[in-house]
Amino acid sequence: MAECNQQQTGWQRFVNPLAKRLKSRLSRRIVLWVFASIITIEAAILVPSFKRRERELLAQLTEVSGGKVAWILVAYPDASPTELLDRLDEIRPLNPEILGGTVYAPDGGFVGNFGQAPQLSLENMPQMHGDVYDAVVWSGPGDRDYSIIVRHNASGVRLELIAYTGRIVGLVALISIFLTVTVWMVLEPILITPIFRLRRDLLEAGDAIRQDREPPEFYSASIQRQDELGDAIAAFQEMFRKICEAIEARKTAESALQQSLQTVEAYSQALDRELQQGRDIQRNFLPSSNAIRQVEIRTGWDIATFFQPARQVAGDFYDVFELSGGVVGLVVADVCDKGVGAALFMGLFRSLIRTFSGQTELEGLTDSHFTQANPLEAVRLTNDYIASNHGELGMFATLFFGVLDPETGWLTYVNGGHEPLLVVDGKGGVKEQLKPTGPAVGMLPGMTFQSDRVQLAAEDTLIGYTDGVTEARNAEGEFFTPSRLMTLLEIPARSAAELLDRISTNVLEHTGATEQFDDITLLAVRRMS
Repeated sequence: MAECNQQQTGWQRFVNPLAKRLKSRLSRRIVLWVFASIITIEAAILVPSFKRRERELLAQLTEVSGGKVAWILVAYPDASPTELLDRLDEIRPLNPEILGGTVYAPDGGFVGNFGQAPQLSLENMPQMHGDVYDAVVWSGPGDRDYSIIVRHNASGVRLELIAYTGRIVGLVALISIFLTVTVWMVLEPILITPIFRLRRDLLEAGDAIRQDREPPEFYSASIQRQDELGDAIAAFQEMFRKICEAIEARKTAESALQQSLQTVEAYSQALDRELQQGRDIQRNFLPSSNAIRQVEIRTGWDIATFFQPARQVAGDFYDVFELSGGVVGLVVADVCDKGVGAALFMGLFRSLIRTFSGQTELEGLTDSHFTQANPLEAVRLTNDYIASNHGELGMFATLFFGVLDPETGWLTYVNGGHEPLLVVDGKGGVKEQLKPTGPAVGMLPGMTFQSDRVQLAAEDTLIGYTDGVTEARNAEGEFFTPSRLMTLLEIPARSAAELLDRISTNVLEHTGATEQFDDITLLAVRRMS
């Protein structure tokens, strides 16, 4: 049993590597091509060899039969044609390879046949018909000599050819197998095994790159070859080196980028805090709801506002503040540009309007209750200050500033290039538009402005807005348009808040999920009675 196991182990040591090599597609392809090439070469040699052997065997057969016929002619030189045919027919039983023949006279005339008649004439070449072979075996000189064609039994020739072919084919097969295995065994260590190991190195290199770990010890690094496979191995090593360098460079860049991102993130958070603080400060500039409610309770006026900036800070602003004499200042403005710069100038404009509206008393007014600052003078002083001190920045604002007497409903105003404010009747519909009375504020010093007056009757509502309302765009780029705003104002509203809620809802439904392009500001002042 032990011997059997040892023999089996030895056999396995021989068979297993062979079976492993047979699994190689490249090995199988090389073996098949080598084997096919050898078979093709041997086949090319076998065909002429077969023909040559056939000619040799037939020549031997003809030579033997020709010798028999020559003996008859020599032994019976005076035999008549009939006697000659009889003598030839007598040798046929003693020579199985002779089946019959035909005799021709010296002049070419037909004498007669003996045995099986050949299908060959003197003018034709020797012919093979199955297992019979017709050939001229005698054509003697002189007037009395005959020409004799003999039909031979060529079955022995055919059997000899078959045996000859079998020997050649067997020899070719042995040579082909031997050369194929030899080439295979030689190519295995020279080509196949290095390719398999290079393939394994490629897989390990891919795993090392994917898992971002140290590269393994490659087999290809331990061999030096001065051939095409050596060039491929060198190219693989160079490729892997460049990939490793690129990965290291990428890690360095990612580390630097991560640090930069952390710095930017910290800066962004600080900037967001600053912007949020600016947003809170800006919102603090605007009138609180409590202050508006106090004006409404004391005077019987209903004031509502809507404000939605496009960014963290805005260039739009509105203001409602009390002045001496019980009058109320109303401001709606839109500073050019957006962002932080516009927000800073918004604070400056607001402060200047508030400051300058308390510097100069109105003159020439007949209403004894209307003794607050002149809105025309406040706008003019604000314009000159901005243009003279900050003109190089090119910042200006469209601004509506009105002073309302709650007792009488009279509103004295200056519209510096702003959207027309609208006076809406209590039953719905716009009854008057407060169009611009001068240019935008802050462009050039010394600009000319004019003031105007309008009286708000009971149930009238004054609507102020910025261009962020009428120019609000949807996903298709379509504006909300002033005509849609006018349509909304045709519907009566019971309060200023109800009217602004209707307008703001329609504007926001129009824009949908589209990013807001401009600040949206609305101010409504309604006289209750």
